[in-house]
Amino acid sequence: HADLAMFEAKSHGKGRYEVFVPSMSTRATERLDLERDLRRAVERDEFEVHYQPIIDLRTGEIVAFEALARWRHPERGLLAAADFIRLAEETGLIRPIGRLVLEEACRRAKEWGEGRADGTPSMSVNLSASQFARQPDMIPEVLTGTGLDPRRLQLEITERTVMHNAEFALGKLRRLKGLGVSFAIDDYGKGYSCLYYLKRMPVDSLKIDRAFITGLGENPDDTAIVSATIGLGHVLGLQVVAEGVESAEQLAELRKLGCDLAQGYHFAEPLSGEAAERLLAGDTTW
Repeated sequence: HADLAMFEAKSHGKGRYEVFVPSMSTRATERLDLERDLRRAVERDEFEVHYQPIIDLRTGEIVAFEALARWRHPERGLLAAADFIRLAEETGLIRPIGRLVLEEACRRAKEWGEGRADGTPSMSVNLSASQFARQPDMIPEVLTGTGLDPRRLQLEITERTVMHNAEFALGKLRRLKGLGVSFAIDDYGKGYSCLYYLKRMPVDSLKIDRAFITGLGENPDDTAIVSATIGLGHVLGLQVVAEGVESAEQLAELRKLGCDLAQGYHFAEPLSGEAAERLLAGDTTW
């Protein structure tokens, strides 16, 4: 019980204490069960990749997809990444899961891009802190194995991953950039940034966190933050992507503010590979 209380205190930072309560045992048991299931899921190949379209706000056309991990749990059904990614990162299982997602996404992008002269759609894949630091050869190996043109792959890295050790990240990004891939800073505005490093990073896009898009056009603070982020991105020569667009009103406001790209349920929820292919073939525009 003391151990559980100690770990609870650590999870909330240092210099504090927690008193044991029975719910800590419940959470610990649930975590152990989930970790056991997660390890089995890797062995049994229970993961899928779903794809959410990214829209060019000038033309309304699909120009990219974001690849998102899903877990087909035998008892709980289809689980979104938010239900297991944190545990996967803490246990190191994010590395085999992340490689599976990257390989499948690159294969899809190669298949969908064949016969399209404009080089679309590109594929955007999240890269965790663990993958970024400990799997330096994964990107070139997957690109070689799938035959995907590196220019059609974008890697998304959170602010926290980049800024945790900015000099280390800068060197890593530059080496990977040499392969021809592009980079996006994900969840921009939700973590912490240093503009000195941001201007030096070889990144291509900023993705505005959905938390600011929710109040767009209604909350003056959110609108001001989104407008300022778009302006900052353009000054730095970066594309700006809005995440979590859920209404026509938000879409209209983003177009008015000059945002470049957007994604969210207003366009489509994350789709299976087959459904995403049908959407792409339908030449849908917004």
